[in-house]
Amino acid sequence: MSSRTKKFVIRPSSVMNSDINVTPLVDVVLVLLIIFMVVTPLLEKDIAVRVPDTEKVETTQEVPKDQLLVRVLTDGNLRLNTGEAEFPVTREDLVAKLKEQLDRRRREEDKVVFVVAEDGANYGGVVSILDVSKGAGASVLGMMTEAPEEDSKDGAAPAPPPAPAP
Repeated sequence: MSSRTKKFVIRPSSVMNSDINVTPLVDVVLVLLIIFMVVTPLLEKDIAVRVPDTEKVETTQEVPKDQLLVRVLTDGNLRLNTGEAEFPVTREDLVAKLKEQLDRRRREEDKVVFVVAEDGANYGGVVSILDVSKGAGASVLGMMTEAPEEDSKDGAAPAPPPAPAP
């Protein structure tokens, strides 16, 4: 044979692989999973609250005549103060009573509902009352607190409540 008749055959060095390599995909997914596991507890779930500036405020014991006030008691009962009278109301009737009172007010600035919750009241119940009040047409919701009772005039802390009897 002469050198001109030689045939050169080019062969691939390895066989073609048509399988998908999932190792990088698994690595990326695991890194994302770890990131989300670390970040999730740091996320805060809040209710937007506008806190007033601190100032000396005169204490008043009476509610203004036209102020709507919903009291959430420790036992879950509700009382509605319409300015004329304070009376017990059920959760089912609260929407209708608030809507009736708020519809009488023409200006949006006048559609204000204050909620007062006792210390032992259920937090979820208070939030649901805020939601119901907004749904009844209140444009502004307010939270009221009761001033702590002053047992002594000398600035000493009040005595702790008595322990329950066994």
